[in-house]
Amino acid sequence: MAGYDDRDGQIWMDGQMVDWRQANVHILSHAMHYASSVFEGERAYNGKIFLSREHSERLHFSAGELDFQIPYTVDEIEAAKQQVLTANGLTDAYVRAVAWRGAGEDMGVSSARNPVHLAIAAWEWGSYYGDAKYKGAKIDISKWKRPSPETIPVHAKAAGLYMICTTSKHAAEAKGCSDALFMDYRGYVAECTGANIFFVKDGEVHTPMADVFLNGLTRQTVIGRLKDKQIKVHERVIMPDELESFEQCWLTGTAAEVTPVGQIGDYNFEVGALCRDVAEDYEKLVRS
Repeated sequence: MAGYDDRDGQIWMDGQMVDWRQANVHILSHAMHYASSVFEGERAYNGKIFLSREHSERLHFSAGELDFQIPYTVDEIEAAKQQVLTANGLTDAYVRAVAWRGAGEDMGVSSARNPVHLAIAAWEWGSYYGDAKYKGAKIDISKWKRPSPETIPVHAKAAGLYMICTTSKHAAEAKGCSDALFMDYRGYVAECTGANIFFVKDGEVHTPMADVFLNGLTRQTVIGRLKDKQIKVHERVIMPDELESFEQCWLTGTAAEVTPVGQIGDYNFEVGALCRDVAEDYEKLVRS
């Protein structure tokens, strides 16, 4: 497969459709040096982006958390995403919107005078964890921890927050795992590198409080669906030594969708009925 810089297609950049190979930025873009960038990952099913507007609204929120303003309204972003799908002839696709501070008058930490850019791309992307969607992902435990909200805007979907995700996922893959689980700065179970996590015990669902990491839109959707079915959901502090007591486990995220987990470190989980039901329910929902 060709690299992501060498493909046919069109990418929306600052209000125009640009040839995929020409969608470039200057090497002195502030975001490249200082991580002043936010993004969204979205999926389109049958030509419709699931929770599209919520993603566009969160993109604006994230930019605000990093002290910049996107020069396009939510409605304009919504229209641009549809333009991208149409221009590339896609109905089932992954959609990536990214906003960043570009090259301008400032090239230090401060970048108030630099322009803000927005780009939107889309491509076909299958299961994020491959066949783990059916047999259960194998998860490593990261040496890094999710930081305190006093140190970084933890509820923004900001590029800089993914630095430890990349290093943790590389370490996990080197061990034959699909992903890595983070604890937070207090030592509590937090999330994986690009997905929230859920556990099952005695027919009830347990998931970490989203107080120091992104409260994913897929996470919120799954919690709502479980509650609609009268399944008890506990959003709470989860200690690492509790992992041994859980029977089932799954991950949620736009890319991950709902993916069962078979193993975390030395702990094993069954791909049980509730986990399969949640995955099937989500698949029906996004295609409805």
